[in-house]
Amino acid sequence: MSSTTDMGAGRAQIAARTLRTDRWWLPPLLNVAGLGAWVLYATVRAFMQNWYFVPEYNYLTPFYSPCVSYGCVEQAAHLGRFVPDVWFLPYALISLPFLLLFRLTCYYYRKAYYRAFWGSPPACAVAEPHGKYTGETRFPLILQNLHRYFFYAAALISILNTYDAVISFIKSDGSFGLGLGNIIIVANVVLLWLYTASCHSCRSIIGGRLNHFSKHPVRYRAWGFVTKLNGKHMQLAWTTLASLAITDAYIMCVSAGWISDLRIVG
Repeated sequence: MSSTTDMGAGRAQIAARTLRTDRWWLPPLLNVAGLGAWVLYATVRAFMQNWYFVPEYNYLTPFYSPCVSYGCVEQAAHLGRFVPDVWFLPYALISLPFLLLFRLTCYYYRKAYYRAFWGSPPACAVAEPHGKYTGETRFPLILQNLHRYFFYAAALISILNTYDAVISFIKSDGSFGLGLGNIIIVANVVLLWLYTASCHSCRSIIGGRLNHFSKHPVRYRAWGFVTKLNGKHMQLAWTTLASLAITDAYIMCVSAGWISDLRIVG
């Protein structure tokens, strides 16, 4: 009792950074490697401004949807072309910033990059190197509270991705076609919808401010479905990063002529 009283704050005074003996540093290290590799790939592809569309099969990579630059191929510019064609402006200028902010402010990604890149803290029961903690109450982290609004934008962009998936079944000559690219694109869109729906903000929007679920059976069922998805939010966050990269890489390879699309119909 006396030792606890002497410590004042009542917290254990441990000089060691941690008493953990497991490899607590491995998850943050893997997060750094995984997130860093994806950001590098996505940045290169967003500014490559090439090999993003396969005219014969209407395959458009999600990294360039909607394609709004004057440099876009006309068939890929579903919303028109109105952004100057310069190297420092990505062709999907109106969607990429919102998607980036949606992911950046995501509750799971916050945990991942706070721990991995900032060491705040690097792992449970491990002392962080920072001398003070202000949370998300000051600029720029206070902007994390805008996550709900970025969710709305991400949902709208997912609708565009769904449209891209639908028209990818219509070949340039107007006939129906089905290939491996269609399967990859549709799988990516489904995963993107699942990730978006599993968002904490989506769960709050659907079931928030209800005092009696019994009076709102439809919203209750929707909330229950989203709640189940929310339990898989971390897995969906990583799975969609992989599906986005795979979809883009496949379309790039077909567009560049490095491989041919495996056709099933047409």
